[in-house]
Amino acid sequence: MARSKGSEGDARARLVEAAGRGFRTGGFGGTGVDALAKGAGLTSGAFYAHFDSKAEAFRLVVSDGIAKLQHRFASFQERHGRGWRDPFVDFYLGDRMEVELAEACGLPSFSPDVARADDATRAVYEAELKRLADTVAAGFAGAHARERAWALLTVLSGAAAMARAVKDEKIRREILAAARIAAKAV
Repeated sequence: MARSKGSEGDARARLVEAAGRGFRTGGFGGTGVDALAKGAGLTSGAFYAHFDSKAEAFRLVVSDGIAKLQHRFASFQERHGRGWRDPFVDFYLGDRMEVELAEACGLPSFSPDVARADDATRAVYEAELKRLADTVAAGFAGAHARERAWALLTVLSGAAAMARAVKDEKIRREILAAARIAAKAV
């Protein structure tokens, strides 16, 4: 029986969502195509009907994850004007640190795997990262806006990665508190 085009789009969207969750929790090397397809309620054959390879799916998920973060920054800038930074920092190092790893920010989640990935994946990551930095820089005034954008992104991403990696809740809170101070000083 033939499927409607709507169901094909739905299957692809489910695969992208499942791949995002799978790569965040298991990493690129620790997550197979079967698990990604199963997470979407589909077969590995359905996965390959939408993607030529696991690497292609990873590139799409990386691009999508960073684009979502870019839209989040833009939304805070639009909502808060020039005073966007502190509310964003409080949100990112507060509420966002409480979500499960499968739903966490793509930037700290995917960066280690991208560092080990092929040139095509690294090129996608770099292009998205530049767009993200441009959006963040647009929210800052002054001659050093781009440098401030990179500084803010590295503080937030590094803090998120470290805070998620420790078991001790006290150390986690210390990392997030120190990062909140540093990020708001950018």
